[in-house]
Amino acid sequence: MIRVRFAPSPTGYLHIGSARTALFNWLYARHNKGKFLLRIEDTDRLRSKEEYLDEILGSLKWLFMNWDEDPTFQSRRFDLYKRYAEDLLKKGLAYMEGEAIIFKVEKDLTVSFDDMIHGKIEVSTNELKDQVLMKSDGTPTYNFACVIDDVEMKITHIIRGDDHISNTPKQILLYRALGLAIPNFAHMPLILSKDGGRLSKRHGATSIFEYKREGFLPEALVNYLSLMGWAPGEDREILPLDEIIKLFDIKDVNKTGATFDMDKLSWMNGQYIKDMDLADIVSRSEIFLKGNGIIDDKFDEARWSDIVKAYKERARTLEDFIGIYKIFFHDAIEYDEAAVEKYLKKSNSKDILNRCRVVLKSASSFNKASIEEAYRKLADDMKLKAAELIHPTRVAISGKTVGAGLFDMMELLGRDKVLKRLERFC
Repeated sequence: MIRVRFAPSPTGYLHIGSARTALFNWLYARHNKGKFLLRIEDTDRLRSKEEYLDEILGSLKWLFMNWDEDPTFQSRRFDLYKRYAEDLLKKGLAYMEGEAIIFKVEKDLTVSFDDMIHGKIEVSTNELKDQVLMKSDGTPTYNFACVIDDVEMKITHIIRGDDHISNTPKQILLYRALGLAIPNFAHMPLILSKDGGRLSKRHGATSIFEYKREGFLPEALVNYLSLMGWAPGEDREILPLDEIIKLFDIKDVNKTGATFDMDKLSWMNGQYIKDMDLADIVSRSEIFLKGNGIIDDKFDEARWSDIVKAYKERARTLEDFIGIYKIFFHDAIEYDEAAVEKYLKKSNSKDILNRCRVVLKSASSFNKASIEEAYRKLADDMKLKAAELIHPTRVAISGKTVGAGLFDMMELLGRDKVLKRLERFC
């Protein structure tokens, strides 16, 4: 049975690159009906923190990555590492330097392995130094603990970033010295920023929980991350998770780095919101608003459902619904100054808005159809294009130049609120 692992260090939050590594391991396990395991590499006692661990595990769960066995903690296995190191000492394959145990690297050998992504890789041992196994303070080094843990956890495939390629020959030498089976390796190219460099916070390398706080949907983020170096073919981009699992194979991952594009992620998230069942997105947006302390006693769930229906095709993240909520439920709204300058400070702006206000006030009913009819007639009477009424009205009642259809918005706002906001600019 295929067994893979994700091995985060709880010295920081889970970021995009690490989340992609976890996802590709998880997808490979699920595709092959194997096991996805967690190993917590917490040997750095000073920097490892419980809050980071909680965030990492919470992020994995939020992204649907359930693990199959209890996590392994390196900090609880120091005696195990020491025992393996002492075995190498007894075999004459390692030596002591003070309290440290060091592995002797035999020279003039070639270490080769068939990487599942890059193909055959060869390294001369003449390029490698002797490897510290156990430090003088009794803690294991990364490469040594990694090998021992992968053996003990019965890991069959190691899928990680290609920044670990340099570690692999060192680890293979340890497998050989210990007389242990060598697992399969797959090294994924790193995720790059749009300028071709390493991913930075400015280009999206922030914690997964930050994306959650910004209103991204886990389905969209998983979908997007799955396309960071892998493609399902036929130019398909929007795929449900079960379809991704069905199609995914680590051997199909590209040899070159994938570019992280925040605009593309936002677009994809918007597609998920657009296509999501109305009741689902209403519920999620409400939870998001409550979590951000936005909803107050004026909240009307039925009315909110109508508002979301009008806006769901235009929203890119759940965070967009904060501004939408404020338009309909707050008396004071935020105005785009550039929009005010462009549409509400023309010489005829007051006259236009006042005429609009008059016809809306006297209209026998206040629904989308009647509002549109009144506006079209008024535009004809004033010998103006309908857009010359629509644009200033939109800015006056919402503070924005874009949004749902104006007449839908006006019906949802209600006559009293629309008249009051128009009056401000008359």
